[in-house]
Amino acid sequence: MKFFAPWRRAGRRELVAAEADVLGELKRLRTRMPQLRGALTASVDGLLLAQDATDVEAEGVCALTAAALGVALRLSDATHQGGFRELLIRGEQGYVATYAAGSSAVLTLLAEPRINVGRLHLEARRSSALIGQLVDAAVERAEET
Repeated sequence: MKFFAPWRRAGRRELVAAEADVLGELKRLRTRMPQLRGALTASVDGLLLAQDATDVEAEGVCALTAAALGVALRLSDATHQGGFRELLIRGEQGYVATYAAGSSAVLTLLAEPRINVGRLHLEARRSSALIGQLVDAAVERAEET
């Protein structure tokens, strides 16, 4: 999976429409998984698209996600593991998980340490696929105009 940064070409109106739908999916995801402390969606270059998170500086997290994504892409390529799909970090206070969301966005989740990681992956993969469709469709509409 190749990523690109289309946000500079996309029209604000299209992204605002996608933002509302993406935010709705983030809220549904957090409802399904109460152990999530936060959910963010960003462009692959670190620009915040939507957030459902408290007690976190969302724009900073998105910028760090972009940096981690860059390293993950290079590591995946260097080890011949194929395109980036997901990244999981386990800390003392919980998890940070990042998932590819289409060709131009990522979904980053903050989870409590007691979360069921298998269920986290299952739910996040579903949500990231939907978010990817929403964002990629908005980008395509913007590029057509």
